[in-house]
Amino acid sequence: MSEGPTPNETSSETAALPRRPYSLTFMPQEVTIEVDPADLPFGDHGLPGSILDIAMGHDIDLEHACGGVAACSTCHILVRGGSDSCPEANELEEDMLDQAPGLELCSRLACQTVPDGNNSVVVEIPDWNRNFAREAPHS
Repeated sequence: MSEGPTPNETSSETAALPRRPYSLTFMPQEVTIEVDPADLPFGDHGLPGSILDIAMGHDIDLEHACGGVAACSTCHILVRGGSDSCPEANELEEDMLDQAPGLELCSRLACQTVPDGNNSVVVEIPDWNRNFAREAPHS
């Protein structure tokens, strides 16, 4: 039985990693991470270098029920600043966002959003999307 598609199988294209360092701020936690492209990816959560990948690599709680393969909308975030540094959503991401609660024009899936590093980015994790009960790491 298949465990589902990998991030590359669900995305119509793989986003390029940023070429220069940039700041990524998570609200309302007010946590800013200085992202160095040389450190990417941090793991296998979403596309390499995605906002989800960076969040998980820095212990920022962000739900992602499908494991970051764009098969749900649980990693829904709001890009409050620096959206010009984020590629446009593809059709698959837009289809998943249609199912997300609290949809706004600045809504994105953290697993599919890979900033290009041209500007700092500020994202808001909606309060209904923060994992307050942390699970034990899976082995």
